[in-house]
Amino acid sequence: MLPPYRIKVVEPIPFLDPQQRREALADAGYNPFELRADQITIDLLSDSGTGATSAAQEAAAALGDESYAGARSWFRFRDEVGDLTGYPHLLPVHQGRAGERVLFTSLLEPGQLCLSNTHFDTTRANVTLAGAEARDLPSPAAFDLDSADPFKGDIDLDALAATLTGPERDRVGLVLITITNNGLGGQPVSMANLTAVRDLCRAHGVPFFLDAARFAENAWLVGQREPGYRDWTPRQIATHAFGLADGCVVSLKKDGLSAIGGLIGLRDDDLFARCEANLIATEGFSTYGGLAGHDLERLAQGLREVVDPAYLRARAASTARLARLVNEAGVDTVQPAGIHALYLNAGRLLPHLSPAEFPGHALGCQLYLDGGIRCAELGSLYLGGMDDRHRLVTPAPFELVRLAIPRRVYTDTHFEYVAAVLADIAKEPGRVPGYRVVSSPPLLRHFKVRLAQLPTGGGSTD
Repeated sequence: MLPPYRIKVVEPIPFLDPQQRREALADAGYNPFELRADQITIDLLSDSGTGATSAAQEAAAALGDESYAGARSWFRFRDEVGDLTGYPHLLPVHQGRAGERVLFTSLLEPGQLCLSNTHFDTTRANVTLAGAEARDLPSPAAFDLDSADPFKGDIDLDALAATLTGPERDRVGLVLITITNNGLGGQPVSMANLTAVRDLCRAHGVPFFLDAARFAENAWLVGQREPGYRDWTPRQIATHAFGLADGCVVSLKKDGLSAIGGLIGLRDDDLFARCEANLIATEGFSTYGGLAGHDLERLAQGLREVVDPAYLRARAASTARLARLVNEAGVDTVQPAGIHALYLNAGRLLPHLSPAEFPGHALGCQLYLDGGIRCAELGSLYLGGMDDRHRLVTPAPFELVRLAIPRRVYTDTHFEYVAAVLADIAKEPGRVPGYRVVSSPPLLRHFKVRLAQLPTGGGSTD
């Protein structure tokens, strides 16, 4: 499947030798987030703001109007987003987590519940900082990593209905559906599920919002997997999804195809007034929200490019090919493959490591040590409960590693290299050591945690 573009500008990537990688990872406290970019050969840590912009985006950026208020670039951005989403009120923000903070502190009250198919890391943190409780209600299908169920990203409708009608019904302040479900294997959410959520929320008077960072990729997978939408364009499906919700919060560093940016979309006039006042006080005036004019121009163009069927088809095919290569190398992944990332089953690959030795993190570290590949753990280090001595008390349900795929950056040859490094690890998984936590912040632990390597074969985590 040929990508619908050719490469026009390139940059060199670094190649450290094994000893340099060992020293770099040790200096970083065995935390890939603390590595320097010039120490990375293949960077699959995140697909957020790491993609390549197009010639058309850079040409649009040259037209950026940097006026403080009412810039021409704002109106171009507003018109493009308004046509895509249909929301009458739009607020630009510098990235998704800024939008989360503005929305949640304007909408949620202390003690309320925010229900979701799965909150991702900063989303959960911003709900918590607003004084509310983030509660996940994932589809039961999500817990069978090997099944071919097409919509494991759905929310559990029975659990949602039970909460909305049960003793905690008065605590529910928001239902937030993440498309695609990043915390559970990058799996899509069906339009049938979104429609049912809309109906339940409307019946019980609860606001329904989308966390729509990967709205275009979700739309593509709906078009491929859900009967009734196969003749729809990705843009039509995305617009229909936005139309089901009362509003959205979006990181445009993903499907906005830009290094920075986000938005809040709203229908309610009063909520818009509260959010706008919050935004102006903390992010910037409501026609730029912390973004430069050239950023708004790149985003307006990127939102047109991201729903191009040829682009989405090629991106999905590239991730699927990587999944096949990795599976052939002897490493299981969450099935079926999504688009923005591949999720490795580290717990299955490294059975000699207990959850307290963080097998997901261990595999991520080994990918760097063996091949200079940076990625992120989604297992007990990220999701597990720990005591005040940083010992694991409640393991995560799965020990996964996320290989996030930047947009329009790496070729199939780069991914063949990733699969080859994984194949070498899979030949001798017992050589991969576990880790213990040395220090950790109380919130968003995985970003700033520091660890120590355990002797090969395991060791005490006290």
